[in-house]
Amino acid sequence: MSRKVESLPRVERPAASPGSRGRNRPGAAIRRRRTAALLLAPFAVLFTAVFVLPIGYAVYQSLLRVKRSGLGLGPAETVFAGLFNYARVFADNSFVTSVLRVLAFGLIQVPVMLGLALLLALLLDSQAVRFGRFLRLAYFLPFAIPGVIAAVLWSFLYVPGISPLVGLGEDAGVKVDFLTADTILYSIGNIVTWSWTGYNMVILHTALRSIPRELFEAAEVDGCSGVRIAWHIKIPLLRPALTLTGVFSIIGTLQLFGEPMVLRSMTSVISNSYTPVMLSYQAAFGLNDYNYAAAIAVVLALATFVLSYGFLRLSSRGS
Repeated sequence: MSRKVESLPRVERPAASPGSRGRNRPGAAIRRRRTAALLLAPFAVLFTAVFVLPIGYAVYQSLLRVKRSGLGLGPAETVFAGLFNYARVFADNSFVTSVLRVLAFGLIQVPVMLGLALLLALLLDSQAVRFGRFLRLAYFLPFAIPGVIAAVLWSFLYVPGISPLVGLGEDAGVKVDFLTADTILYSIGNIVTWSWTGYNMVILHTALRSIPRELFEAAEVDGCSGVRIAWHIKIPLLRPALTLTGVFSIIGTLQLFGEPMVLRSMTSVISNSYTPVMLSYQAAFGLNDYNYAAAIAVVLALATFVLSYGFLRLSSRGS
């Protein structure tokens, strides 16, 4: 018995467009890679010139030292020192003390600054606030003032005799001194917080504006108040932005330099080694020991990397 085989309808393949045929050619892939390399070349050149080469040169300088013959009065000779300068760094009590000082400073100042920035961002994102653009500009304005200028402005509020704050305290019978060994770190923290809270607020507020408004409207329909929406929806969704500002704050804390340098001329409690960067600056331009200063900079860069990476790992745990 013969079987009839039904023929299936023939499916016509769509003709490839000229553009798709060109993209599938090996030459087209090579041209795309060349175009991408050409577009990335300016960034790669600038990144290498202003970031990679200075770091490499600092590492190279940290492995050298200046040696003088005789009693130290002979001609200077630069020789390879290996890890000699790094051993000096970790044996230097001034370096260890300065690192511990800025870490204690960051444990207090960074949470306060980020908490204020988060509070301001939530207030600006609420529907009850008015003149939001003006308030955003007002909060951000301190960041537009250079850090050295901000430190100079605040120093006039700290120095006894010309400070209105100290004068008001004396009129009230309260002795206020912002430049003692017990209060100077808080005075520096106040300047840093005043300068950088607005910057972090802008980052957090921008992240808030990117959250779909439908989430907040649905929560309002379910009867959630503004405080519950902020606590259960806005703050959890701000976790990446908070992590970013936290990393920036850690880096800035370890690089603390401008504010104590300005206040050093007004008080004797700030030494040349008050912060790690000040110690490196003193070694380079005060003692002319550039190799030791380079070793301090390399160690500080590694410490910054370790702390930033540890903070990222800790903040991303469970997310």
